[in-house]
Amino acid sequence: MILTDTHTHLYSEAFDMDRDEVMRKALGHGIERFFIPAIDSTYTQAMMDLENSYPKNVFLMAGLHPTHVKEDYEKELDHVERQLRERKFYAVGEIGIDLYWDKTFLKQQQDAFRRQIKWAKKYRLPIVIHCRESFDEIIQILESEKGDDLFGIFHCFTGNLEQAKKAISYNMKLGIGGVVTFKNGKIDRFLDQIDLKHIVLETDSPYLAPVPYRGKRNESAYLINVLEKLSNVYGKSKEDIAKITTENSKEVFGV
Repeated sequence: MILTDTHTHLYSEAFDMDRDEVMRKALGHGIERFFIPAIDSTYTQAMMDLENSYPKNVFLMAGLHPTHVKEDYEKELDHVERQLRERKFYAVGEIGIDLYWDKTFLKQQQDAFRRQIKWAKKYRLPIVIHCRESFDEIIQILESEKGDDLFGIFHCFTGNLEQAKKAISYNMKLGIGGVVTFKNGKIDRFLDQIDLKHIVLETDSPYLAPVPYRGKRNESAYLINVLEKLSNVYGKSKEDIAKITTENSKEVFGV
């Protein structure tokens, strides 16, 4: 059984004390593929170091996270564009709009999101979307950019059934992680109405640990708990869920 964590920040400072142990634990559970979203230029070297340590398992993205779109966002976008020119990446992400923490830079977030989508199209890469309290703003941009060359993952999907169908209509898979195990997460109530071909698994570690680890540091090994929950939701074996979601991840990332 091969599993894929389509979204994990394994280069984060949260793993500085035990990163290799965390990787060993995940690999021991059959989690063999780790897709690594970017935040900003300050993490680039840490991401490269992780890739060098696990070249067969780690696949990097390039992008500017919406919560890191500030006054200097043009400089950060230059860094993203340069990276995409210079080497192979597997997605442009995580990108999007976040209005939970701060609405000051909404226009800049919209500009950064749109420009990074255009780069993804140019390099024929998927996008990985971060959406927090900004579904309508995200959809507005996806609508203007839609086409066969727009595809990717709606990371950490926590919306309703109507929003799920809307996201899928733009060639997006839904990234399902720890929230599906929360009592108040709600997505487990309708997820079985979404065909599994639209689903990929993720942890978003070190954030959003699933039950029974909620509130603690998340890690890729806990993808097993997400898998177990989806097995219950869909009434399918864990092996089937693992196989289908890993195939879906291959379809998105091309590897």
